[in-house]
Amino acid sequence: MCGAPDQATLPSLEVSPNEAVIHGTVVKDGQPLPGAYVRLLGTTGEFTAEVQTSATGYFRFYAADGDWTLRTLAPGQSVDTTVTAAKGSAAEVTVEL
Repeated sequence: MCGAPDQATLPSLEVSPNEAVIHGTVVKDGQPLPGAYVRLLGTTGEFTAEVQTSATGYFRFYAADGDWTLRTLAPGQSVDTTVTAAKGSAAEVTVEL
């Protein structure tokens, strides 16, 4: 299971022992990229959730344990990034477009 909260109003990051978090920033030319779309895809490529990055390029997902793919989309660009989520921790990712 996963959830994708509104990226503009996220509370500070506190991870409970029962949840796994995937979060990070999308950057282009070294600068945060607001308005990019980040999709959370399961191991077989199935769509699970999507968020739009905040004004600071930030995104966050609450996910189940396991391997996930982040598909990041911006005009004319797409990049896939593999990440592993684990209960009780936050996997931090910087996606470079």
